[in-house]
Amino acid sequence: MAEGWPIPSALVFMLLSLSAWALGSCPAPCSCSKGQDEVHVLDCNRKKLSTAPLDPPDGITQVTMNHNELTVVPFFGDASSNITSLSLVHNRISELLMHQLQPYVSLETLDLTSNSISELKVGSFPSMQLKYLNLSNNKISVLEPGCFENISSSLLVLKLNRNRLVALPSKVFKLPQLQFLEIKRNKIKIVDSLTFKGMDSLKSLKMQRNGITKLMDGAFFGLENIEELELEHNNLTEVNKGWLYGLCMLRVLRVSQNAVGIIRPDAWEFCEKLQELDLSFNHLTRLEETAFVGLGLLESLNLGENSLSHLGEGVFSGLASLRTLDIRNNEISWAIEDSIGVFEGMKKLNTLILQQNKIKSITKKAFEGLEELEHLDLSKNGIMSIHPEALSHTKLKVFVLNTSSLLCDCHMQWLGPWLTDSQFQQSVSAICAHPASHLGRNVLSISPEEFVCDDFPKPRITTHPETSVALRGNNVTLNCIASSSSDSPMTTAWRKDGEVLYDAEVQNYARYQEGELIYTTVLHLLNVNFTDEGRYQCVVSNHFGANYSNRAKLTVNALPSFLKTPMDLTIRTGTMARLECAAEGHPSPQIAWQKDGGTDFPAARERRMHVMPDDDIFFIANVKTEDMGVYSCTAQNAAGSLSANATSHRPGNSILHATAGRPNSGPW
Repeated sequence: MAEGWPIPSALVFMLLSLSAWALGSCPAPCSCSKGQDEVHVLDCNRKKLSTAPLDPPDGITQVTMNHNELTVVPFFGDASSNITSLSLVHNRISELLMHQLQPYVSLETLDLTSNSISELKVGSFPSMQLKYLNLSNNKISVLEPGCFENISSSLLVLKLNRNRLVALPSKVFKLPQLQFLEIKRNKIKIVDSLTFKGMDSLKSLKMQRNGITKLMDGAFFGLENIEELELEHNNLTEVNKGWLYGLCMLRVLRVSQNAVGIIRPDAWEFCEKLQELDLSFNHLTRLEETAFVGLGLLESLNLGENSLSHLGEGVFSGLASLRTLDIRNNEISWAIEDSIGVFEGMKKLNTLILQQNKIKSITKKAFEGLEELEHLDLSKNGIMSIHPEALSHTKLKVFVLNTSSLLCDCHMQWLGPWLTDSQFQQSVSAICAHPASHLGRNVLSISPEEFVCDDFPKPRITTHPETSVALRGNNVTLNCIASSSSDSPMTTAWRKDGEVLYDAEVQNYARYQEGELIYTTVLHLLNVNFTDEGRYQCVVSNHFGANYSNRAKLTVNALPSFLKTPMDLTIRTGTMARLECAAEGHPSPQIAWQKDGGTDFPAARERRMHVMPDDDIFFIANVKTEDMGVYSCTAQNAAGSLSANATSHRPGNSILHATAGRPNSGPW
């Protein structure tokens, strides 16, 4: 203070009082300090204490006695009633008893991490306003239902990580105010239905590293306000709506490092507000077209480190809000190399990570629909070719590529100038492997006139398989021919609806013609059935890349055959006649009726004719003598048609008699 300014006596008294509280009144061997917001802290960490220090100052509100030798919750005398935070980490406390905690009437935070507590019994806690409770890294194997009852109206955070819980008993978590629950690193294998019912306010549940193998239907039912569910490092095998039932407010779901191999078609029925989904490091091999139905608000999807080789048509089309998609280290090269626009529908996608997917070529439509794409990672792929227009419609700001396999012919002339104009020289390493004159050279060091097309080493498909229609039981042959100027051996594969046909009967032929290698592959489909219907495609590959044929649709038909034919019928005039006719075939046949070879007959003109297609029944109401004749039932589909007749006549004045042409059942 400046010389000549007198110090007010009141200020002198306050400073002396604080100094006395901080120094003179602090019990040895602990230290005392005053923190922000008038918080007084008693620090007794690492003092080898087995009891509380004597005569602590009355004003303390926070106590830390971590890394000591306490065997029970310590007692601080009258000061206990003012303590709001008590930290007893790394001691030897083996049980919680109500009377030990009763003096702490103001306690809000209790940290008992790393002690030896083995169970929580009913009555472990007195009635108190505890908000934060950490019991992690103990030996807890038993939670008695009702053990949290006396703190249920106030508890906001509960941590039970690194304990020995094998099962979670029902009704143990009746904690209506709890917002954060952690049960990581226990031994819980199965979570039963309604386990967490009673936690209406819970926002976050973390259950990583438990070895969970099964989540029963309704396992999380009752968590109406939960926003984050973390289940990493468990043994879950599928995602289904049963265990997701009731999670209508869920925004974040993390299921990485599990054994998930299946996503059920209706899995997300109750989770339509999901924004982040992590399925990385699982056992996914295929994603059906229904895999993400209902996730229109999803913003981040991680599918990295799986074994994905099949993506259903339009599997990403409903993800209109997605901004980040990570598919690193899978086997979806075909989705990029084939011209199918697999990413269409993701209008807001900003970041796409495709590293390590064995991608060799980038086609024109590879990133079709990704108008907002700014970050693209294609690293760790042996990319040989990139179509000049593949990236023209994007807004790329970050482009990662490292390849030493480029086919540097005239089609790659654009790449160097584009990398320079886009300022991607630092993030891209693009080295040529062909032609021999460019081997090992960076595309940025090659002048435009050096990019020439003297040959076409990558296979070109010259004859595509053709769409066909076949009768069931017949044989079908599909042909595909490719050519290349290179001597590099070609290999072929046939795909049906996007999946490789590993056991197909295939014949391959190779020949040279005018300096080119001509390769023919023939797929034989024997005794075709309806399961053979689909879209067939050949893939021809060599050292320089792969090419994909058009998809040829195969349709398998079967001629109609009758299940029911019209029978003899005798009936009085004025009543109702009933004739049956049913047939099967592929596609399903249409049934039509005629009388005496024509469609214009009395019952039709007078609207007394009624056809019931679902019941395979033909009615004539109020039968008249002029209704007598030959009725024909015709079954027709794309494969052909089949007819059956019924002949009717009237013996006398009041009887109508019909005779079936091909009866196959008993009399009417």
